[in-house]
This record gives sequence, C-alpha cells and structure tokens, in this order.
Amino acid sequence: MASEKREKRSGAEDKSDSNAGGKIKIQFYRSVIHASSKQKVMVRSLGFTKLNQILERPDTPSMRGAVAKAPHLLRIVE
Repeated sequence: MASEKREKRSGAEDKSDSNAGGKIKIQFYRSVIHASSKQKVMVRSLGFTKLNQILERPDTPSMRGAVAKAPHLLRIVE
C-alpha cells in the first residue's frame, strides 16, 4: 500500500515538472521606495537586488501570482 502511494506521488511530480518546464523572464523596473512593505518583501523574495535587473524563473502559477502582486514594479519580459 505504501508503494502505491509512492507511485502516485512520483507521478504527480512528473506532471508538475513537465508543466514547469518553461521559464519566464521577470524585470524589476520601478523602485520600491513608495511601495508597501509587503510589496518590498515580495520583490526581495524573488531575488531582485538591483533596479532594471532581469531574472529567469520557472513559469508556474505561483510565480505569475507573485509578479501580479506588484504589477507596477515588475514586468514579464518575453
């Protein structure tokens, strides 16, 4: 029974890996000086340290949601 659960878990991981195969480029293009503290934490948690920095992250719904929390500070570069 435990092996069946392991098989199900490993199958779910394979699906998430195939969906997360894409990458998105995110640009930090506006200063966080007048942004709320939650938005400052979100930008920092994504890994941004400098203005106009572009980072490549996995294309997942959670990552797109993080970018959507501060659309006036971050943009997705295609």
